[in-house]
Order: sequence, then structure tokens, then C-alpha cells
Amino acid sequence: MSVNRVILVGHLGKDPETRYTSSGQAVCNFSLATDETYKDRSGERQKRTEWHRIVVWAKQAEIAQKYLHKGSLVYIEGSIRTSQWDDKQGQKRTTVEIVASNFRMLGGRGDASAAAAGAGVSAASADADVQSPAPAAEEAPAPEVSDEDIPF
Repeated sequence: MSVNRVILVGHLGKDPETRYTSSGQAVCNFSLATDETYKDRSGERQKRTEWHRIVVWAKQAEIAQKYLHKGSLVYIEGSIRTSQWDDKQGQKRTTVEIVASNFRMLGGRGDASAAAAGAGVSAASADADVQSPAPAAEEAPAPEVSDEDIPF
């Protein structure tokens, strides 16, 4: 068994760019920044930013183009895809992309600066949610999970 699954929460580095394949299918690309803070050996707080290439297809691509913009806080689910090719000079090139299967806009409507400032994360309106399952008619509340329930 193997699993290729990625979950990221970060901010868009630039506005999404959408193009269409020859068959008319939309494909949207954007960059996503995730941050990690840590203390170095001297005890100084450091911040590391990792950049990810995100690809979104079909109807989701059109939604991303319409609602996402530079600075938007986004939750992404997808898989890692690595591509290799030879450039014009014959050099081997490699790119790693996250092919999003699901994404959700976080933060307030159009409030990327407040979300970036840590004003809290809340789900955007239901029309902004992409590929969320319909709620069950009689959904029982989920049981609480404690630290003892986590296997690691």
C-alpha cells in the first residue's frame, strides 16, 4: 500500500493564472507559501518559508481564478506530482507540483491582510467551499479525541 497525500495551509504568493487545454478544460496555477518558525541553536526565533506550486483543474480551476488572489489564506488537499523534461539547451529540468483535489478558502471575505496578521481562521461562506461533502441528514457528533488517542 502507498499514499500520496498532501495537506497545506498557506497564503497565495501571486494571483492565480488560468489557461485552457485544447479540449477546453481549465487549469489554474498559483504559488502557495507555508511558514515554519523554530528556534536555532542560539535560541533565536527563526522563520522559514517554503514555496509550493499548486495546480487546480476543471471547475475548481475556474472557482480558484474567480475567488483567490494574492495573499489569500487557503487550505489545500492534493497529491505530489514530479515532472521531468529537457529544456531548449538540453538540460534536464524537474518540477514538483501539488495537484489539488480539494481546496477551501479560509479567513474572512477578501480579508487576506487580517488572516495574514493572525486574526483567526474561519471557514469562508459555503459557496467558497470546494468539494465539501453534503451533510448527512442525521449526523452524530464526533467523539472527542484526547492526546492518549493519538498513536504517535
